[in-house]
Amino acid sequence: MSARNQRPEPASGGTTYRSGAYTSLLPWQVRERRFAPTGLGRRGLNPDDVYAFLDRVAVDMAAVYAALAESRLETARIKHALRRWQTDHARARNDRDHNR
Repeated sequence: MSARNQRPEPASGGTTYRSGAYTSLLPWQVRERRFAPTGLGRRGLNPDDVYAFLDRVAVDMAAVYAALAESRLETARIKHALRRWQTDHARARNDRDHNR
């Protein structure tokens, strides 16, 4: 299977079935990607259309990466609050048990 057909690895370290050498595309890589022009007498894509699409993909990727980063920060905040609550709850329970 080529790297082109494989999914990028989750930054959270999740398991995937692909080579460790494969790296996720970044928005700037999509935006700056250029294609060789087609030869004379051959049909091809309009480069302006291709680049406009790549710019749109890069903008969408940047938005997704930003939302993912925000989600990870929120997840970390919630985990921290839960751990704090669990610790406080366990201490309160231990204090009650020792006072009986």
